[in-house]
Amino acid sequence: MANEDWQKGGFGLYLHWPFCLAKCPYCDFNSHVASQIDQGRWQQAYLSEIRRYGEEIKGRTLNTVFFGGGTPSLMDPDLVHAILSEIRATWPVSNSFEVTLEANPTSVEAGRFAGFRDAGVNRISMGIQSLNDVDLKRLGRMHSAKEAIEAFDIARNIFDRVSFDLIYARQHQEPQQWSEELKQALNMAIDHLSLYQLTIEEGTAFGDRYAIGRLPGLPSDDNAAEMYEITQEITEAAGMSAYEISNHASDMAQSRHNLIYWRYCDYVGIGPGAHGRLTLNGQRFATDTPLTPTTWLRQVETKGHGELSREAVCREDQATEYLMMSLRLSEGSSLVRFSDLGGVELPRARRERLAELGFIEEVGDTIRATPAGRPLLNAILRELLT
Repeated sequence: MANEDWQKGGFGLYLHWPFCLAKCPYCDFNSHVASQIDQGRWQQAYLSEIRRYGEEIKGRTLNTVFFGGGTPSLMDPDLVHAILSEIRATWPVSNSFEVTLEANPTSVEAGRFAGFRDAGVNRISMGIQSLNDVDLKRLGRMHSAKEAIEAFDIARNIFDRVSFDLIYARQHQEPQQWSEELKQALNMAIDHLSLYQLTIEEGTAFGDRYAIGRLPGLPSDDNAAEMYEITQEITEAAGMSAYEISNHASDMAQSRHNLIYWRYCDYVGIGPGAHGRLTLNGQRFATDTPLTPTTWLRQVETKGHGELSREAVCREDQATEYLMMSLRLSEGSSLVRFSDLGGVELPRARRERLAELGFIEEVGDTIRATPAGRPLLNAILRELLT
């Protein structure tokens, strides 16, 4: 299939709200704590960027919008309404238009859910992270397990689609404890769960503590691997197998926005720290923006745009990015698309060697990681791309 045909697979818009009530110690996202936020000023900046991209990308059908953060549920529903109204005035939207907003499960934010629905949001992604109060405190979360469950119940009564996140391989967590918590989560879940293994990132509070030996109780590699296997077995038995390394859904309930990333389609990125990938006049471009909220806001106001850079992505890099994203999916990657993008074929000898080891399989045009290979995806990519 020609590369331009793949671009019909979806077009999305990511909007970054960078503010949180507090910074979680494990978080390496671009999030900031601010005592006062002029939401009217931010509204004008967001609308200005939507109009600018609308002039550049006219007539293309928009499939998804994702409000990420930070904590977008701290946004005023009126601000979300103004943004979505501008988006609808700028692009035609698909019949299955998906609008996701990330939310924290505190009572203050849960009270905004009806306003977000009325503004046009039709999917909530909730950052619960744990159903254990002790672990929630360790993770720096500002809600209890009881509050999380109550907020989830409010959301599911307002929205047809509600996903939530959990983190496993936490401090002092044993595989049996995770198994019980995951079963509880599946009893709550509607049709989508994001289940992430705790990773210690440089530049985070956890990273600093780990570097000086002040982060006790992290699971051994064997225990973490067992928790991964437990995750796959229990979710699959519940009809919510992994369609991506960390994301689980029942049939037809996958995050359409995230599939746009993983299938390497086009998306606009608006807001501080937001990235985009756009195909314009046959050339694919990577866009990024300043990380600091005040810098991005002032640049939009003074220069008329929020982009830090826009760079053409060469064919080799396009092929590499495509494989790195799409091989995360259970559906796998197209060998034809890889060669169309990069102008070269994935090395056959390396593919055959990985297949003999049981880490990948090929079916027709498709290459995908096997269940044994998925935990080793980074090593598989290094072998295929180096």
